[in-house]
Amino acid sequence: MKPDKESARGLAQVEGYLLWNAEVEEAGRQARSFTEALPWLTTAQREDVERVYVTYRMAVCRQTLTKIADRAVELRGEYTARYDRLRVRCVALSVFTVGAVGGSCAVLTLISR
Repeated sequence: MKPDKESARGLAQVEGYLLWNAEVEEAGRQARSFTEALPWLTTAQREDVERVYVTYRMAVCRQTLTKIADRAVELRGEYTARYDRLRVRCVALSVFTVGAVGGSCAVLTLISR
C-alpha cells in the first residue's frame, strides 16, 4: 500500500474512533439527563438505566452506520456502472464522429481530384 493511502486510511480510522467516542459521550450525557428527571431512582437503578440506555443507543448507532455503509457501497456500484456505460457511449460516439469526418474528408479528396 502506498504511504499516501496508508496515511489517509490511518486518518480515517482516527476520525472514526473520535466520532464514535463523541457519540458514546453524548449518549452518556443524555442518559444522565434522562435519569436526573427520575429523582426516585436509587443510585444503583440510575446506573442501570444509564448503562442500558447507552448500550441501546450504541446498538442503534451501529445498525444505522452499517445501513449507511451498505448503501454507500451499493451507490458506488450503481454509479460505477453508469459511468462505465457513459464512457463506452462517449468513446463510441467519438469513434463514429472521427470515422464520419475521416470518411467525408476522403470523399471530398476523391471528388476534388
